[in-house]
Amino acid sequence: MANEVDQQEDDLFLVGDDAEGEVEDKHLLFRLGSEEYGVPIDKVQSIEELQKIVAVPDMPEYVRGVINLRGHVIPVVDLRLRFGMPDREYDDRTCIIIINAASRVVGFIVDTVSEVHQIPAKSIQPAPEFKTRSSQDQFVTGLGTVGGEVKILLDIERLARKEEVPEEALALAAAKLEPAGTTGA
Repeated sequence: MANEVDQQEDDLFLVGDDAEGEVEDKHLLFRLGSEEYGVPIDKVQSIEELQKIVAVPDMPEYVRGVINLRGHVIPVVDLRLRFGMPDREYDDRTCIIIINAASRVVGFIVDTVSEVHQIPAKSIQPAPEFKTRSSQDQFVTGLGTVGGEVKILLDIERLARKEEVPEEALALAAAKLEPAGTTGA
């Protein structure tokens, strides 16, 4: 029990007690397939175990549905599908990264979370400009180097936009998640 409390305090120290400049350089690293990606730690609200996802009709394939996280309905996006990667069966390492960005909270399903790592600006190269399959903006902000390995850094603000995760997901799912008999009188 004491170790669990110590770990929670250590986790809080990573984000809450650092100077602003140090937090800006920190990224939560996670894997999708064989590649490692990173998002700014200051946008990460929590990391959750995979849980029951309520499917919402008429959403893009990559919007898996919504979860009820401590009383809040949160849309969930499978990043593998969003990036055009093949679907894979979820396992005990699959988790949901809860992000607070673009004035909303969204969950992103990833294969596994790796670590929090400081990637200074001098170790980040601008994202190469690729021609995408659609006219949508690219989601890669840069390529960070950590110990000689390249990490793909994502623009989490773009991934969380309403155009990517439609607001209808929240309204439809909120009704599905309400316990029976609690609707208006």
